Amino acid sequence: MCYSAQVIQVVRKLHRELGIRLDYEEAFQLFMRRLDDPSVAISRGFEANFDNPATDQERQIKAAIDEHRSQTATKVEKDLFAQKTRLVNAERSLKEKETKKAREEVRIATTKIETLTTKLRDLRRSETSPEDNRIFPMVYAGVIIKQDGQNVLTPMRYFCRPAGKPAFYDKKFPGLYNARRDNLEKFWGEQFGHHHALMVVESFFENVQLHAMEHRELKAGEEAQNVVLQFTPETAEPLLVACLWSHWTDPKEPDVRGFAAITDEPPADVAAAGHDRSRRRRVKGRRPYRPASGRALRRCGSWRSGTSR
Repeated sequence: MCYSAQVIQVVRKLHRELGIRLDYEEAFQLFMRRLDDPSVAISRGFEANFDNPATDQERQIKAAIDEHRSQTATKVEKDLFAQKTRLVNAERSLKEKETKKAREEVRIATTKIETLTTKLRDLRRSETSPEDNRIFPMVYAGVIIKQDGQNVLTPMRYFCRPAGKPAFYDKKFPGLYNARRDNLEKFWGEQFGHHHALMVVESFFENVQLHAMEHRELKAGEEAQNVVLQFTPETAEPLLVACLWSHWTDPKEPDVRGFAAITDEPPADVAAAGHDRSRRRRVKGRRPYRPASGRALRRCGSWRSGTSR
């Protein structure tokens, strides 16, 4: 499953070649919704579209982004203070008497302090980071759709709950960030051929098992170990990845616009690394969504790969 990708979602980088415009209305609604529901996760790379606002609309969105970061920072500071207090108390207990519980409290508090400190530093930084454009399932990111005859960069959740299906599909089908090519006319029948999108990808990440990557069986007593592989096209051209999207509505819940990357059998070099699915660049059988201009979709024939665990 293609669980993560490094994407391009800043409109100024896409406008020259694909004639992209930004979906300001949808962006405004999403950022305002996040102020009321902090669980809404939006890629920081998409937020970068409003780093230097030039219009009233952009300034309103930038204000909503800043307010969210301020609210989040306040909560993190409060949590950080609580963990520092927890650490002090645990260390005091250790001085009085060495116990397993006190040692565990020190370990947990220390780990949480490191995590919260990193999060707070990230919230306060002004410079960009490559990680800003790495997206994961359930995170809103910018994808390209055709709207009123124009190519539009619009925010959608990287997890597609099909319209008309119950909300519990998010948990029942945890892989809905991918749409398997062999299931397009079945499970995805309401979206395929009707709601298509493009995701502009610089590289993508796959989870594989270490023994599969090394083309061997598990040794006696060996437990399966996960490895994260990053695949990057050697041509340095970004991939235009075909996606499906859906607009889910319910009178009692907020609307959800989500997308899923279409996956297919992987190229030989991706398969050789131990992965069984790959993002789809061209869909046979029906004409896929294409931008009004720009490169046609082509399968990328050669990849560079990196490994992390």
